[in-house]
Amino acid sequence: PEPSAITMLSVLILGAAGAHDRSAPPSSLARSRVLQHQQQSTRGDALATVQCLRGGGGDKCDVILVGCGVPKRGMGWYHAKQMLDGDVPSATLTTVVEPWFLGQGKDSPPGQTFGVWAEEMSKAHGTKFCASLDEVSINGPTMALISGRTADNPRLLKEVIEKGCTAVYLEKPGAPTVKELEEMRAYANSKGVPVFMGYNKNVTPYVRKALEEAKKRPGSTTTYIHNNAYTEAELPECFERNAEGLLKNMAIHELALLATYWGVTVDTIESVTPDADFSRCLTLKGPSGETFTDFSKAGFTIATKEGQQITLLIDRCGSDAGGNSVAIVSQDGGEVFRSETPDEELIQTVEAAAKADPDMMPYFFLQSDDYQVLKELTTSHVLQGKPGAPEGIATLDVAIDALKLAEYLTPTLQEALAVAK
Repeated sequence: PEPSAITMLSVLILGAAGAHDRSAPPSSLARSRVLQHQQQSTRGDALATVQCLRGGGGDKCDVILVGCGVPKRGMGWYHAKQMLDGDVPSATLTTVVEPWFLGQGKDSPPGQTFGVWAEEMSKAHGTKFCASLDEVSINGPTMALISGRTADNPRLLKEVIEKGCTAVYLEKPGAPTVKELEEMRAYANSKGVPVFMGYNKNVTPYVRKALEEAKKRPGSTTTYIHNNAYTEAELPECFERNAEGLLKNMAIHELALLATYWGVTVDTIESVTPDADFSRCLTLKGPSGETFTDFSKAGFTIATKEGQQITLLIDRCGSDAGGNSVAIVSQDGGEVFRSETPDEELIQTVEAAAKADPDMMPYFFLQSDDYQVLKELTTSHVLQGKPGAPEGIATLDVAIDALKLAEYLTPTLQEALAVAK
């Protein structure tokens, strides 16, 4: 990985996640500012740091949110909350486009909840709420943040670019297929509009710290472990709901890391060594009665043509406490560094926040700082008129490479496991 990318992310994450504790050791970075009293005490330092990185004055990048969802439940809503709360110094949320809750779903119970919140935010911040992009006006540098259904993204990307947005932020994985992502990339490139992807692990401190350690140790290997907390009994429903498969869903985060920081693509792979003892491929009957074949867990090591080795261990049932992610750096057969999220301090912070606000989705608390960093890096980049993408931020190129890796690895691992049996 390039030192400049890691350095930039290090400084920003320090400001966004660790400014409240100047004496804290590196392992205590990335505390999620989720309790109100913490937010009030830390916001000044954190915002000063990101403002310094931004290098600008008082100007801000306009943001149009397309797809908001229910307050405290929708990912789009949490993006809106962070910008409206002032947690993203370079961003001004000017407009929220919510077709369903301002359209056919307006009178449903969640639609009524959305309506109350929208009215409050409109009065407090002057934010415009509308049901269609036809009602949106663009003035100056504007980023569209699309946070709706993945299947709608190809259409929405074209519509926001046609409307005049100068940049687009897409939630992962961006589109259902590689072909659609490639068509989206071709269209955006033809219009000169950069597209950023919301792969939050790209800016997560546990990843950053392991990358810094690996950089210091030529010849080392890195292992990414990702555990979810499904039980065996929950796997049939999980397989059906995530029918695209483990590698396109759960493991796509790690595959994006490989594409971003390690230059791993289908073309740069020298070999794939499946971990047959760790991996498990099952065919289960889902709630609908249909059968689905997928991995409950998958482990493999990728060796690149440049001599790098990266191992992934992805397990849907690997945790009994809400899930975790680990990055391990090894050298000469022994572990030399390990970083993990969440750590004990973050777990306690999240538990306290969840207790104080039980209606909020818990993963918002866990990943709050990541979301803030992603939006600050991208809106600052747009505001300054820089070409390309901020260092470390995934692009459509990365999204395409990650999805291609998933499509390449799935049959490779399935065949290897069949032979192992």
